[in-house]
Amino acid sequence: MFKRMPGDEPHRIVSTTPDTAVVFKPAVVQTPAIITLVIFIARFVAGLFRLAWRHPIALAAVAVPAGLCLTYGWRVALLPVVPALVAMGAWAVLDRPTFLRWVGWRLLAFARWFWIYRRHWQPVMTVAGLARHISGREYVPRLVKVTSDSWADRLTVRMLDGQAAKDWSDRIENLSHGFGSESCRVAVAKAGRLVLTFPRHDPLAAPIAALPIPGTPTVGPVEIGRQEDGSPWLLRLHGTHVLVAGATGAGKGSIIWSAIRGLMPAMRAGLVEIWALDPKLMELSYGKALFGGRYAADPADCADLLDEAVSVMHKRAARFAGVQRSHTPTLDDPFVLVVVDEVAFLTAYQSDRQLRQRISAALATLTTQGRAVGVGVLAALQGPRKEVMNIRNLFPDKIALRLDESEQVDMVLGDGARDRGALADRISPRPERGAGVGYVRLEISPDPIRVRAAYVSDYDIRAMAGEVR
Repeated sequence: MFKRMPGDEPHRIVSTTPDTAVVFKPAVVQTPAIITLVIFIARFVAGLFRLAWRHPIALAAVAVPAGLCLTYGWRVALLPVVPALVAMGAWAVLDRPTFLRWVGWRLLAFARWFWIYRRHWQPVMTVAGLARHISGREYVPRLVKVTSDSWADRLTVRMLDGQAAKDWSDRIENLSHGFGSESCRVAVAKAGRLVLTFPRHDPLAAPIAALPIPGTPTVGPVEIGRQEDGSPWLLRLHGTHVLVAGATGAGKGSIIWSAIRGLMPAMRAGLVEIWALDPKLMELSYGKALFGGRYAADPADCADLLDEAVSVMHKRAARFAGVQRSHTPTLDDPFVLVVVDEVAFLTAYQSDRQLRQRISAALATLTTQGRAVGVGVLAALQGPRKEVMNIRNLFPDKIALRLDESEQVDMVLGDGARDRGALADRISPRPERGAGVGYVRLEISPDPIRVRAAYVSDYDIRAMAGEVR
């Protein structure tokens, strides 16, 4: 009747009470105390070696004074401590960047590893569902390393065997709340390892004034703002197409005008032409003089201008065939950037069906064939749904500003972008905090980057237009 079971024999655990469940205890193997002691000592020594390897400066700063104090007394311990503190202070004052790089951020990383991440690691992993219990044993992902810089902590994590990056990206809210951060980003470092980024504060909270116009003409990536890590945000326009999506007041104009501002020297040199389509008659009309007659607001005129751009593209392709595979801006063949302020006004919301089809076909042709011959498209729209913009996947580089719904983030940036930390639907609607803030997903990288575009005022635009008159 009973199968052979480990532990107590079945006849010793049978109860005569009706409806009582059969309960048995597994066999207990008594481990000798000496073996347990050796295991604990080995783990302790291994932990000390890992601590010394990962945090040598922090460990030395504590261990050396403590050792001298215990051996010779506190007065002797002060002898190396005081000069070291004076030298550190002088270093921090005279060369702060190198001090932070070699000492400051490492001490901060050690402190946050010890007080926040190490203490809360196991409970957060368990509650978030990233730890596993198998056969009575708990398996927890391993925290490999913590590094810090001016705005965020980055945790290198060794995943459990069988886990995927999506298991972690689906739990970014659990992780951010568990470790006391506003957000969490998940990026794959290599097979089996992830990097979790926890911002400590928001470096993009304050608006950015309009950047100075570059001194030399260039069609390369132009600086239009700042990235979350403090580095310049360089937007590539030549050799690609860029789609900007955001709700009303999200800052689409900041990106458009900052890009035009960065191309001003090249426009003056004849290496760049801006062709502007402004169906709303509100945004690009301020700088009408910048476009040299390549400005259209009426839908029929916009269609004609797009057809002309397609014609330029075909003529260049015919001349370049068999001669060159990429475009280099020259006076004869400048880089043509077609800027469309609200593309949905010309496609989804255009009542004239024939005109709508012309515009859609021209945009599709430019975005599929134009970048190789020096014709790029910078398009902005409010609603990223497919029925509004059915060619959004033809834009290699995409920017998501503040959006109304969480589902729209993946519509703009691609599947899984929000799971990786692109929380565009949570950007503040207050202009001073959220206007121009967004996430960029480039063709060369699936990981979204948080950025903020500089604000170009009406006065700045009029000054730019005045330079070309």
